[in-house]
Amino acid sequence: MPGETIENPVTGERVTWIETAHSTGGELLAADIFVRPAAAVGLEHRHARQEERFAVRSGTAGFELAGEERTVGQGDEVTIPIGVAHRWWNAGQDELRVRMELRPALDTETFFETFFGLARDGKTSAKAKGVPGLLQNAVLFRDLGDSCPQLVKPPPGVLRAVFGVLAPVGRLAGRRAVYPEYSPRHQSLAR
Repeated sequence: MPGETIENPVTGERVTWIETAHSTGGELLAADIFVRPAAAVGLEHRHARQEERFAVRSGTAGFELAGEERTVGQGDEVTIPIGVAHRWWNAGQDELRVRMELRPALDTETFFETFFGLARDGKTSAKAKGVPGLLQNAVLFRDLGDSCPQLVKPPPGVLRAVFGVLAPVGRLAGRRAVYPEYSPRHQSLAR
């Protein structure tokens, strides 16, 4: 919901929703993301159906796009086309604030809510930069599909095969893609 803030204490990120799939009819997900210095932000990934745009509001951001690194500062923008491998991080000594936009929105808001909620509840690994366990990831990526950032390694075909086998095991073990306590507006989707 616009104006709502969620926090990931493991990665050092805070997200405030500006626009959501619901508020834009599915066209846009926009958020202000605040990242502490030396925070652990996402692994290299790509978006199968979304263009991602970052506008640096304050601080310094580092980006790696298709193997090339660069640093950008306040007032700079970076647009990442659909399917391009990338990662980003706080490259400065102060808190980084970026406006992130994803088009279309898909259900990426739910992905963030689940990921951050699991971290708040101690269900992610600090050693693995706040990533949930393999069974949780399998369920999350199988059920939310293109709404999730797609990891670059291992290759997508390998991930689909592994997650295809592990997702049913994860569901039997009680893992879900949507948890009512993290995404209350999706209670009907909590499986």
